[in-house]
Amino acid sequence: MEYRLFFIGLAMGLFAWFSRGWQRAGGPETPIKSALWHALFFFLAGFSATMILAMSFESRARFISVAAHVLSVGEVYPALAVGAVLGALGFWRAFAKGDSVESRRHFLNEDLEWADTVFSAAFMASLLMMFVLQAFKIPSGSMEKTLLIGDHLFVNKFLYGLRVPFSGRRLLPLKEVSRGDVIVFQFPVDDARELHCGSVQYGKDFIKRVIGLPGEVVEVRDGRVFIDGKFLADEPYAQWTDANRQPQSVHAKDVTPQRYQELWQTHVLDRELQDIQRDYFGPVKVPEHAYFAMGDNRDHSCDSRYWGPVEEKYLKGKGWFIYWPPSRINSVR
Repeated sequence: MEYRLFFIGLAMGLFAWFSRGWQRAGGPETPIKSALWHALFFFLAGFSATMILAMSFESRARFISVAAHVLSVGEVYPALAVGAVLGALGFWRAFAKGDSVESRRHFLNEDLEWADTVFSAAFMASLLMMFVLQAFKIPSGSMEKTLLIGDHLFVNKFLYGLRVPFSGRRLLPLKEVSRGDVIVFQFPVDDARELHCGSVQYGKDFIKRVIGLPGEVVEVRDGRVFIDGKFLADEPYAQWTDANRQPQSVHAKDVTPQRYQELWQTHVLDRELQDIQRDYFGPVKVPEHAYFAMGDNRDHSCDSRYWGPVEEKYLKGKGWFIYWPPSRINSVR
């Protein structure tokens, strides 16, 4: 989301920069040039507005490129269509009134003023979302009863350090990730075709609780968590709603510990074993710069038991404060 706003702001900033140069040079000399430039602004405005509206909808089919974090196929086509329609409207509007120099300068000045406004708003919003604070809506019941479906919360994005865009690096962390932290992260795979927990999760934001830290050995027995062989007794946030415990996977018994670790660490354990059971998992060792994350609603959570560790490069921030609905206003613990 923040990357979309960044590129929208960048596009409007470039448009404003070229418009300002043209303004100093006297503006468009002919109605056709004025109409084409005005049409370009209307196209950018329509495309950007549609992409912003699309931010509230989930997207499954994504480009396998850097743009995968920004756009999806299902969003681009409508945005292009809206941009084309508005672009045609802008062309007609400027061409019909572009006979005089004053009219052509008016359209250029109008476009420049709006482009500057959108650039400032989108660019500042993207920086805020990248480095400081981001709103997040709970989409599933995997964190109940800590977080309920429909809860809106703010995510603190600077607590673990400022994230350098398009890289896994973080600068100036205020604290380390701790066991029990509720974290928001991008689903930890880079292949848009991979299926996990029954569907494509690539590019989605997840929210879970940190259970295992780098270097620790995590195991689940009869639904309970063990860290380095010791029962993790202090879990007041966890709940189990299914009284029936599932047996250990038959396939897991035929896999060596080394192979099990490799499959889990490379995010293909659920695909290879197929019948992973939530109540018996591991043991696995959490890699350096990675975390073992689980939902508080243990019997209904798609988490690290299925798809592997959360590498630090995918981490976005820490759940901070529920701000909606009013009856749920509280800090996230």
